[in-house]
Amino acid sequence: MSDPFLVQRERMVEYEIAARGIRDERVLAAMREVPRHLFCDPAGHPESYNDHPLQIGEGQTISQPYMVALMTEYLRLAGPEKVLEIGTGSGYQTAILAKLAAEVFSVERVGVLARRAEETLRSQGYDNVQIRVGDGTLGWPEHAPYDRIIVTAGAPQAPPSLTGQLADGGLLVIPVGSRHMQTLSIITRDKDKLRERTGCSCIFVKLIGEEGWGGQ
Repeated sequence: MSDPFLVQRERMVEYEIAARGIRDERVLAAMREVPRHLFCDPAGHPESYNDHPLQIGEGQTISQPYMVALMTEYLRLAGPEKVLEIGTGSGYQTAILAKLAAEVFSVERVGVLARRAEETLRSQGYDNVQIRVGDGTLGWPEHAPYDRIIVTAGAPQAPPSLTGQLADGGLLVIPVGSRHMQTLSIITRDKDKLRERTGCSCIFVKLIGEEGWGGQ
């Protein structure tokens, strides 16, 4: 069956992602393959491949494609990794991760979004993803340690539970800052030490939870 959005995806990758410095060929390939329009509200289909966030309900958004690609490139996925994602949302970032890693464990605070994302992912044939509803700031300790952790919501700091679930040599990517503006933080575990470097400025929805912004 032909894909009416294929040309739009190709243009998105060429002009909004590759042209802006994303070089990881596996990331670019995944962005070309995953049908972002299937993870959006049908009303958002005409804008599915524009480079901006889209509302998905429950006060949450699907991140702009460039930010998805950038954070994924920071993870440096080679294929065999076990990844923890905090903030399943629509499941779009989850699908990109599932293309690039061996296992993906994803935690979503909002039950209706988790169920919707799981249904979409299953319908697309992703069988290396597990999703649970819970407080993402506490991670998913039953499956720890993780080679990579990605957080798709802005936090005041990296939650200790997440850094504690990072494998030796593992890497965590998380937006850190105020409620209204963050900077991407890339944290690497070297035995008992955490090394941090920073990336670009960004704006994400708040990371709600015990080790995030707390209440609503």
